[in-house]
This record gives sequence, C-alpha cells and structure tokens, in this order.
Amino acid sequence: MKDQIIVGLDIGTTKICAIVGKKNEYGKLEILGMGKAVSDGVIRGIVTNIDKTVRAIQKAIAEAGDQSGIEINVVNVGIAGQHIKSAVHHGGITLENQDEEITVEDIARLTNDMYRIVTPPGSDIIHVMPQNYTVDYEDGFTDPVGMTGVKLEADFHIITAQTNAINNLNKCVKKAEIQIENLILEPLASSLSVLSEEEKEAGVCLVDIGGGTTDIAVFYDNIIRHTAVIPFGGNIITSDIKQGCMVMEHQAELLKTKFGKAISEEANSSEIVSIPGLRNRPPKEISIQNLAQMIQARMEEIIELVHTEMITSGYHKKLTAGIVLTGGGSQLTSLSQLFEYMTGLDTRVGYPNEHLGKGKVDVAKSPMYATTVGLVLSGFKALDIRETKYQRAASSDERKKVMKQGNKFFNNILEKTKGLLIDDFDDKIK
Repeated sequence: MKDQIIVGLDIGTTKICAIVGKKNEYGKLEILGMGKAVSDGVIRGIVTNIDKTVRAIQKAIAEAGDQSGIEINVVNVGIAGQHIKSAVHHGGITLENQDEEITVEDIARLTNDMYRIVTPPGSDIIHVMPQNYTVDYEDGFTDPVGMTGVKLEADFHIITAQTNAINNLNKCVKKAEIQIENLILEPLASSLSVLSEEEKEAGVCLVDIGGGTTDIAVFYDNIIRHTAVIPFGGNIITSDIKQGCMVMEHQAELLKTKFGKAISEEANSSEIVSIPGLRNRPPKEISIQNLAQMIQARMEEIIELVHTEMITSGYHKKLTAGIVLTGGGSQLTSLSQLFEYMTGLDTRVGYPNEHLGKGKVDVAKSPMYATTVGLVLSGFKALDIRETKYQRAASSDERKKVMKQGNKFFNNILEKTKGLLIDDFDDKIK
C-alpha cells in the first residue's frame, strides 16, 4: 500500500484537475504532483465538447506527470451532473446451506444481483451501497459475515447516471490515452476528503458547490442515505453579476471572488469598486452592497434547493453534525452564516487538510480541490476493500476447512461409538 501511487482526475465545469498521491508511513496522503487546465468543454458536469475536454485532460495530466516525475496511465475519475439519480432498493437471496456461515461471497452475490435491477432507459448503475442487512427477518446488521441463516436481505442505496454521459466521459479519457480505474460519484469522493467518521455517524449533509453544479450527500450512522445534484453552482452567480453590473465575464468572476459577500447587510454601503471600461469608455463604478445583494439572492435560491433535498432524505432533523460546505463556491465570504440562518443547522467549510501529509503542493488544501483529493483517497479505499475481501475470503475458507476437519473427526468418533454400541448390544443378546 505504501508504494502504491494513485491519480485522481476531476473533470469539472470550470477546471480539469489531476492529482498524483501516495500514502506516507503515517497513512496520510502525500501529494506528489498536480496539474490544472481550464475546462471549456464541460457544462454542468456533462461533457459537451469532446475535443476541448480531451485537450484539457492531456494538459492537466501532463502537468501532474511532470511535477511528480511519474508516467500516468490509470486514473480515478469523478462523475457529476443533473442526470445523477439515487434511490433505495431492497434485495435478498436464499443461502444454499443454512448450517454454514454467511461469507464474503454471499454478500458479493447479493450486491451483484442489485446491478441487474431494471433502471430507466438510457441510464446505468454506477454505485450499489448497502444500508443495513437483514438475516432471517432480523434487521439492523451492518456486517453479517460469520452469522448463520437461511435468508440474507439488504436495503441498497443505488446511484444511476446517464449512459451517454458515462460514455462521453470514457471517450474523453480514452482519447487522452489513459484508462479509468474507478468511476466515482463526486460528492462521495469529496466526503472522503472533508468529513470525519464522527460527523458521518452523528449525521451530516455535505454540500459541494462547484462551478456548474452543487452536489449533496447526506450521511447518518456512517451510511450514505441520500445523494442529489442541483444544476446551479458558482458560474450562475458570475453570470448574474455579468448581466446585473454589465461587465465582462472575467471581471464578474473577479468581483465575485475578491469583493463578493453572501450577506448584503455585511457589505459597506459606501464602498465602491472601479472597473476599467472598454476601449475609449469611462470606468464603471460598482457598489459592493449591490454586488452582495445579487449574490445573496442567487445563493438563497441554491440554499432552498439544498434544504428541500435534505427534507426529501428524511434525515434533516437527525443531522447533529449539521452541514459541511466544500468546493470552490464554499469560499464565498459569510456563506456558512447564510446557510445557518436559512437551515437552522451548524455549518462549517470543509478543507481536505485532515488526510494530507507534507507534500509538494500546498494549494491542494483549498476546498476547491476537495473532490480531486477525495478521488485519490477513494482509489486507496478501493485497494483497502479489495485487500480486506481477499483476507476475509481466505480466512472464511480456512474456517470451512477447519469445520470440515472437525466434522470428519466427529464422524469418525461417531462411527466407532456406533460400532462399540452395536457390539455391546450383540453381546447382551447372546
């Protein structure tokens, strides 16, 4: 595990980012290299221009490869977009031998069965995540391996994505001459980098505000309960500023990031920013308070949609750890306070610092790169799961072998005892 190197590739609406990482001796993620490129071919998380996206992927991968000194061939890619849907489905299997323990293979068989459920036309399943298991109608088990029973059932959180969106993503990565190791839902990746185990257990809603979308993931009892994607992000605020202040797009983006506030009351009413005019035109003066009013109006709309999703999940009153904001949009001044005012829940901004060790790239500690860092962490998690399954399967086989040997020994004794009893019975008859 220590020598393994994992690459995360975030194909976002505003940027395409690649991060190369390895685990150090303390189990922390050490970033070896990072590459970025402007994303022109992606709108709201969906690839709309293959060639532009391929060029941006190649640029980001080349930068990350040069900085880390590693040739990149395989990546973990994030997927997002309004087409992402989630639902809970129930599944069950009957075990062949009720005297034997439930094994890792039984769990895998039940999970694989869920990949065969009927999904809406034009969509594919990307994640099947168990919620709770039921053994012989007794529910509430999180890990039934080693138990005995006849019927094994579970509720599964199933996430689907549009087939075309997956195909276009695959096509872009393939044309950039790299392979996809894992395709991961972006809010799941972000949750790995910014949420603690305690928060997931207590109940928390992760809100990842990107350029084109806002991704939501609700956790409770360490289990993901709800996921959703809202088709609005930081770019729509930039667009509002561009139209409202009648400025160029890059000027609107600078106004948002340098002077923008999510709560207009906190802006100084007398503060004015001067923007250079177009050729032979006078500079444009913009009130900071007016700017904040535009931002607040749009952010309130996004927060209402997030709050609706939290209520839909059925867990909005159980979120003891409140809300964690991440993504580039979370850096907006006073945004966490606005979330607290509107939802009544404690809110903090999530930074991917906790899992990061010393590395070459300090900029990766920004919430903007939470998803990319999470994609690298999810690659390591996938390796851990594979290793654990292998070990458990091996130990399960060992247990079966011991049981068989024990049964053989017991049967031999039984046969001999039977013989003794029969001989004794024959003697008495004589």
